Amino acid sequence: MATEGDIRARARFVLAAPQKVRLVIDLVRGKAATEALELLRYTPKSAAGPVAKVIRSAVANAEQNFGLNQDDLVVDQIWADEGPTRRWRRFGARGRFKPILRRSSHITVVLRSRTPAAA
Repeated sequence: MATEGDIRARARFVLAAPQKVRLVIDLVRGKAATEALELLRYTPKSAAGPVAKVIRSAVANAEQNFGLNQDDLVVDQIWADEGPTRRWRRFGARGRFKPILRRSSHITVVLRSRTPAAA
């Protein structure tokens, strides 16, 4: 799990299904932060935008709060949990309705520095 010195960022209630978000986050897990952002920039999935936004937020947290350089950061852990599901209905034939599930997700990113910080 994450320790106290990790750099975290979290996006909640992202309007994308967790299953689709996990396809994108599997591309960037373990990569350098700059490489991950460059990869997401050209990924043709709709979930690539919110994932890149969370990684940029974690990088900004690292630079602002811990004084780390963006080039030294690695995406250590990243995961997408299931958020609330909005239930919608579309009316069908013979008085029935077809349920539509609009799923959301919570994306969490944990960055680590390649070089350990001198304490």
